[in-house]
Amino acid sequence: MRVVTIVSLGASAVLGLAALFVAKAVLPNAGHSKTASVLAQQPVAGVPVVVAKSDLKFGDRLEAGKVTILHVPANAVPAGAFTTVEQVLAQDNGGAPVALTQIAAKELLLPSKLSGPGARSSVAVEIADGFRAYTIKVSDVTGVGGHALPGDRVDVVLTRDLTPDGQTRNYISEVVIQNIRVLGVDLNADMVKNAPATPSTATLEVSVQDAQKLAVAADLGKLSLALRKTGAAEMTPVAPMRTGNFLSGGGRSGPARPGAARSSAFGPQLIMIIEGGAHGKGGRAQRPAPAAPAAPAPPAPQPNFALIPLPASDTPAGK
Repeated sequence: MRVVTIVSLGASAVLGLAALFVAKAVLPNAGHSKTASVLAQQPVAGVPVVVAKSDLKFGDRLEAGKVTILHVPANAVPAGAFTTVEQVLAQDNGGAPVALTQIAAKELLLPSKLSGPGARSSVAVEIADGFRAYTIKVSDVTGVGGHALPGDRVDVVLTRDLTPDGQTRNYISEVVIQNIRVLGVDLNADMVKNAPATPSTATLEVSVQDAQKLAVAADLGKLSLALRKTGAAEMTPVAPMRTGNFLSGGGRSGPARPGAARSSAFGPQLIMIIEGGAHGKGGRAQRPAPAAPAAPAPPAPQPNFALIPLPASDTPAGK
C-alpha cells in the first residue's frame, strides 16, 4: 500500500509540472494575440498629413490619386505640412501644383516642394502672364553701375556704328523699348536684396515681340540700360540721335540749363569728334573758332597845307 501511495504522489507531481509548463508556454501568446487584435481595431492616434502615394518626378502634376493621408505623431510633423488633400490640390493659386523636385513614395508633401505660394525662389515664378524672360549682356557702365536691381524698371538703348570701315565714325543711338521690369541681375533674382553689384547680364521681362527686338539689336550694336524713377511709367517719344546732331550743335534735347550753351559773336563753339587720322583711333581734336574778319584800314592822313591857285599867267596855258 505504501508503494502505491508513493507512485500516486509522484505521478501527480509530474502532471502538475507539465500543466505549469503548458500554462507558461501557451497562455501568454494567446493573451498577446488578443491584445494585438484589439489594438488593430482601434484608430491610429496622431496627426493626419498628406504624403505621396507613389514616386513623383520633377514636373509631375499632383492629382487626388497621387496623394494619400498618413497619421504621424504630432511632434514629428514639420512646419507647413498639408493636413488635407484639398489643401494640396489648391496649392498653386487654386489649382493643382506640380512637383519641383523628386518626391519618394510616403514622403511628406511640403509647400517648398510644390509650385505655387511658398515655392522656391525662381525667375520663372516671377514672370507675368503673356511675358518672357530675356537676358542681355551688360557691363558696369551699360548696366547702370549695378544699381538696376530685380524689380526696377529700365529703358533699353541701342548704340551702333553706321561706318565701321570708314576713317571717321558715324554713330546712332535709339531707344529700343521703354519701361520694362528687371527680373534678375546675373544669378540674383531676389526681390528683397538691395545691394548693388557689378553686373555682367540682366534678365528682363518683355513681350515676345520685344524679345525679337532685343535679339536683333544685340547683334547690331551695344545695348545699355537707363534706370527709371520708381513709379515712373510714361512713354517718351524719342527720335534716333546721330553723330551729326552733335556736330551741328543740335545734340541737346529738352530745356537747356543755365550756362549749358555758350556762343560768341561768330556762332557757337563746336567740338568735332574724330576717330583715326592724325590723332589716331579714338582721338579728339577741337575745331578752331572761325577767324575774326579783318578790321577796316584806318583812313589816310590828310595833308596839313591848303591848295593855293596860281595866277593865269603862271600856268602853262598862259605862257
